[in-house]
Amino acid sequence: MDGVPGSDTLDVTIVVATMDRRESLRRTLSHLLALPGEPAVVLVDNGSADGSPDMAEREFGGSGRLEVVRLPRNRGALARNEGVRRARTGCVAFSDDDSWWAPEALPRAVAAFAARPRLGLVAARATLVPSGETDHASVKMAAAPLGRRADLPGPPVLGFAACASVVRRSAFLEVGGFDELIFFGGEEELLSLDLAAAGWEQCYLDDVEALHGPAGEVGPARWAVQERNGVLVDWLRLPLPVALRSTASLVAGAARDRHLAREVAALARRLPPALRRRRVVAPELQASWHRAHRPLPA
Repeated sequence: MDGVPGSDTLDVTIVVATMDRRESLRRTLSHLLALPGEPAVVLVDNGSADGSPDMAEREFGGSGRLEVVRLPRNRGALARNEGVRRARTGCVAFSDDDSWWAPEALPRAVAAFAARPRLGLVAARATLVPSGETDHASVKMAAAPLGRRADLPGPPVLGFAACASVVRRSAFLEVGGFDELIFFGGEEELLSLDLAAAGWEQCYLDDVEALHGPAGEVGPARWAVQERNGVLVDWLRLPLPVALRSTASLVAGAARDRHLAREVAALARRLPPALRRRRVVAPELQASWHRAHRPLPA
């Protein structure tokens, strides 16, 4: 890791991707720039039209720890890739423009990475604000569907929420970060598979807490995008029967849902490049993937 032992500055950079959410971004930046350890923050703006980057520079630029990157157009999850490339620390924590980190979270995550050289990703516990409830995805990871390992500080995982995750920068860059074909919506799944295929460990840590105050609901259009991207992941990394079944399910749903119908067309446009880049993961990783994605028992 790149940090200096005994330094008060944490070996972590926080990368925030944003687009047209000025007010929730203001809240997020106020929390992040008040964290102990004074982590640097890289804000990558996806071509906002609401003055978000101007507000960030005007109100928080004086901290000396905020870098604002203005992308000319919406790059989706790839905005995070740009932030990671600009980081100069061994670890990178992701926040969305409606999420932030608890004060003790990042020191705990950094310590976990320092102790385990092959740890590539920490999935944090996401607490919903203002209810205080734990997000369902975190509940599932805490239940350890992949079992437990004595050599990991928490249950192994395959899949995570970007806004509640910390990565080892070198591991993230090694596997290429978030994928342009997925763009946005469920982009974490492909990255998690690629980290695992490259031999990087991933685990859930319940005492590393991210706070999430959603700025908007996941509506039917966004849900349909995530469904389409899940099928794309199957075509990119899983066996042909799996990809065919999930494609058939998407097409069947499209007969009843106009949002899914639109995403079937989007899938058709993305299939040629997906097939060119298809790389099926090993059978043992396939088995772990299916276990990780089973619903929790009622």
